[in-house]
Amino acid sequence: MERDVIKIDEELCNGCGECVPGCHEGALQIIDGKARLISDLMCDGLGACLGHCPQGAMEIERREADPYDETKVMEIMVDKGINTVIAHLKHLKDHNEMEFVKEAMTFLKNNQDKYDFDLQEVIDTMHGKKEAPAMGHQGGGCPGSQSREIERPAFSLADTAPATPQTSQLKQWPVQMHLINPGASFFKEADMVLAADCAPFAMGNFHQKFLKNKVLGIACPKLDDGMDIYLKKLISLIDDSRINSLTVVIMQVPCCGGLMGVAQQALQLASRKIPLKRAIISVEGEVLSEEWV
Repeated sequence: MERDVIKIDEELCNGCGECVPGCHEGALQIIDGKARLISDLMCDGLGACLGHCPQGAMEIERREADPYDETKVMEIMVDKGINTVIAHLKHLKDHNEMEFVKEAMTFLKNNQDKYDFDLQEVIDTMHGKKEAPAMGHQGGGCPGSQSREIERPAFSLADTAPATPQTSQLKQWPVQMHLINPGASFFKEADMVLAADCAPFAMGNFHQKFLKNKVLGIACPKLDDGMDIYLKKLISLIDDSRINSLTVVIMQVPCCGGLMGVAQQALQLASRKIPLKRAIISVEGEVLSEEWV
């Protein structure tokens, strides 16, 4: 099959790191002073990183792509050195692709004559016996999966006072994009919200702010399989159910931007044109931006 993949001109790249936050899937890292695509596995080819490169070192190339083959990827990785190999393996581990990690380690053990770094150092790092190489602020896996503690005001006696219950604004069921039926009557000429799974949990007043008088679909561009199914459903919602508008609510993490990419692609492929809004929510639950695009 043919698919789009990011291509980096290493001669033009100066390692500034401006492209990394724009990579929705965390597949780009700055290693040894250059931007590296550490894994084709999560590169969606949408090109969100292109506009962030001041050197013009990035482009999308369309090529024949076989089903993902970890051995072929490792053949490329080993030429880039131990830091890139470790970053690639950690990237797979962060996405719970442990079978690929095992396949990669098997390749390294069986092909030690093809690279000049210490395999034991790779093994020790992957087993936590040695700290991973410092990659700067862009390294170390996907930013959206990094753990953090959110500070909230301290509990007080006032918190025990009866509060007015907030009414749910949910108008339909189901809401997960794999389960919704685009032809359901409640979608007809409705305003729709397409929300990242985490957004309603992060934002305390999500129902009142975004969901009131709207229908809902939820998805996770990082963990859900079958994004092509979501694309087809969105096109059907636009063309067949004739939804009036689409608001995409995403979190402020790189992987979440893929949901906006699917919505934009659906609008490009649909025969109708409808208003599209993007809202970005911080991990603390604040609305960082809200704009029609």
